[in-house]
Amino acid sequence: MESKEITIISKITNMMYKLFFASFFLWSFTCNNNTKKEPIKKEELEKKVQVENATFIKNIPLPDGYTRIENGDESFATWLQNVGLKKDKTVYKFDGMPKYNQEAQYAVLDISVDKRDLQQCADAVMRLRAEYLFSQGRFTEITFTDNENIVYKFEAPYTRDNFAKYLNRVFGMCGSASLAKQLKPASSMSNIAAGNVIIRGGFPGHAVIVMDVAQNAEGKKIYLLAQSYMPAQDIHVLKNPMDENLSPWYEANENEIIQTPEYTFKKSELMAW
Repeated sequence: MESKEITIISKITNMMYKLFFASFFLWSFTCNNNTKKEPIKKEELEKKVQVENATFIKNIPLPDGYTRIENGDESFATWLQNVGLKKDKTVYKFDGMPKYNQEAQYAVLDISVDKRDLQQCADAVMRLRAEYLFSQGRFTEITFTDNENIVYKFEAPYTRDNFAKYLNRVFGMCGSASLAKQLKPASSMSNIAAGNVIIRGGFPGHAVIVMDVAQNAEGKKIYLLAQSYMPAQDIHVLKNPMDENLSPWYEANENEIIQTPEYTFKKSELMAW
């Protein structure tokens, strides 16, 4: 066979291979695209929309069968339910850099962290309590005590600028050890309420605040927790690592241990104002 004929046969063979593989690829692509996907259930879709559109603590979806506990319009609990949430769920540190661990938070509170490494764990709790009292015009009740029992009172002028300066001073002088002394033991987990604090005083210790509480027909309660941490960072609603199905809600039970994403508490560390 002449070389010219061999060349022609070779070209025809290559073309046939290319047509075959092209047809096979097209067939595979078509089959994959025709694969039926399980439709998203209506309930799951509605919950997904609720989560993405949550703009306040009170918008965070509840598990089936639970309703939020109603409190007085001027209560700390109601104020906490109305704290705004950021659209961006990233936790940023005081220096504007993202926190290393981005797996702990469910949502981020729309509360300033300032540009100094001051508003850490107990400081965030004190910030929320002080912001509530400031919003109510209860200026003389804004008072915190350091570990040496020195009292820091918010004094006139009762302006936002002076309030910010006051808080920075408190954050520099007070912490988890002093706040644990200032708070009172809560009666029990069964009576947990928004505004309660779970705190271990120390150097360092840690503190988280109860942001909301709900209850079902049987009287079982669940609650939300929020924290800041070290270094100072956005205050954020915590996920529940003990129960992914219930998360971000925690069950108010008699278990000795309360496990949060970044700290382990004891139920005896539940405190009240």
